[in-house]
Amino acid sequence: MAKSDHLYRRTANRILEALESLEPGEPAPSEAMLTQLCGVSRSPVRAALQHLVQCGILVQRGHERLLARVPSPADRFDETQVHSPADHVETVFMDMVLQQELAPGERFTEAELARRANTSTAVVREYLIRLSRFGVIRKRPRGSWTLMAFDAAFANELADMRYILEMAAIEAFAALASDDPIWADVDFMIERHEDFAADFEARFHTFSTLDQEFHRLIISAKHNRFFADMFDVTTLIFHYHFQWGKVGEKERNAVAIAEHLDILRALRAHDFVRARENLARHLAVARNTLLHSVDPGARSDLPAGGATAALPRLTEGPAVGEG
Repeated sequence: MAKSDHLYRRTANRILEALESLEPGEPAPSEAMLTQLCGVSRSPVRAALQHLVQCGILVQRGHERLLARVPSPADRFDETQVHSPADHVETVFMDMVLQQELAPGERFTEAELARRANTSTAVVREYLIRLSRFGVIRKRPRGSWTLMAFDAAFANELADMRYILEMAAIEAFAALASDDPIWADVDFMIERHEDFAADFEARFHTFSTLDQEFHRLIISAKHNRFFADMFDVTTLIFHYHFQWGKVGEKERNAVAIAEHLDILRALRAHDFVRARENLARHLAVARNTLLHSVDPGARSDLPAGGATAALPRLTEGPAVGEG
């Protein structure tokens, strides 16, 4: 079963919970509201809503979807349908890293992770082997692994890959039709960032989730499954280093919010040259921040005339943008 299938089914279950408070004939929450409620993009929300219409729970009336009948427990997807074992292992592993339960250089075992994820060691081993191809972890004897600490060379290589992926993806926006659903996602992402900025003092420490959603939106324009796989790996590495680097976190996140909005507003205005320049600047700042988190004395290996050549503001002070 594809990862997207599990996501839309989880989303459908979450929407069913939201519908339980409604009476038949009342309108369901808007797509924008459900996207925020479920913490996903509009694509799985739309797939879930289509499923609920087909099941007779919702009925389409013009631009609204009305509750046709009160949902029952039988309408929900069961746990085996909403979480694949591999998805759950990935979630558990990333949580261990991002919550600093697993530090660079520390060993862990397949059996330990299998217990945490309540799955078999075979499923865990398959996931870890896939992840190890990117140098994130290293195999040790007797079913143990080590989370790698990264040097400046690895960080530069990772940032190179991220630059290639996201710059190719942002070019794809120019080819999209004006009625493509992604433009509604861009609008909603702008709203999310503006709301976050308005409540920044209380929320700045939770920025990583919004940052991940922003970069996933950029990558989604390319419709490339290999891009999506690489995105998961780069996100894991960038964010777990930022999680450990708490010094300057508030300032980094404030700058990153502003940079995200510059990119999003340029996209919405269909000013793709400006969007590309803004993204290049943002990725260069993220590269420098990652390098500093790995080795405070490290320098970017971008060649002369590369991405930083057109980014004079980067030389005016220390790099502070997160991701």
